[in-house]
Amino acid sequence: MPRLYLIRHGKPSATWGGHDDDPGLDETGQAQADAARDWLLSRPERERPTQVVSSPLRRCQETAAPTAQALGVSLEIDPRVGEIPTPGALSAEARPGWLQKAFQGTWAGIEGDLDYDAWRADIVASLVARGNTAVFSHYVAINGAVSKLLGNDRVLAFRPDHTSITILETDGETLTLIAKGGEASTSVL
Repeated sequence: MPRLYLIRHGKPSATWGGHDDDPGLDETGQAQADAARDWLLSRPERERPTQVVSSPLRRCQETAAPTAQALGVSLEIDPRVGEIPTPGALSAEARPGWLQKAFQGTWAGIEGDLDYDAWRADIVASLVARGNTAVFSHYVAINGAVSKLLGNDRVLAFRPDHTSITILETDGETLTLIAKGGEASTSVL
């Protein structure tokens, strides 16, 4: 069965909710991107990714770029694996507090004008029909997919570290969680 690798972006040069809404990677993040590439390329040929997909945000694209380049494939941008959409009226300064509150609850209980349970179902739908693919995404989006696959309504299913690699398999109709990626020892915010 095809393998999907759901990879959290490398360490960014600024935190989410700060003044830079789309930071790239810092030096550590760039080294993490290279390490993720090396791990993905070390997979047995039948499991090695043949496609590379990224969130539209710079930190994911910069993490994905070494893998795409090494595989000689174009980087596909998929907004469905992007960062969690925040309520439209929320200021940049209020985002971290909103997200911290969301982490304490369920997908249906997140405050905002979006159906976040449907958002996580859309993430899973974007993954299920892919072949062997490396998907570079975000902390909350990865939690959305993993919690959906586990049948868990809690927003925080685990704490994926920078460039942790969660392994999934697909038969083209369903996704199966094979292994969660490495967890961070500190808070995401």
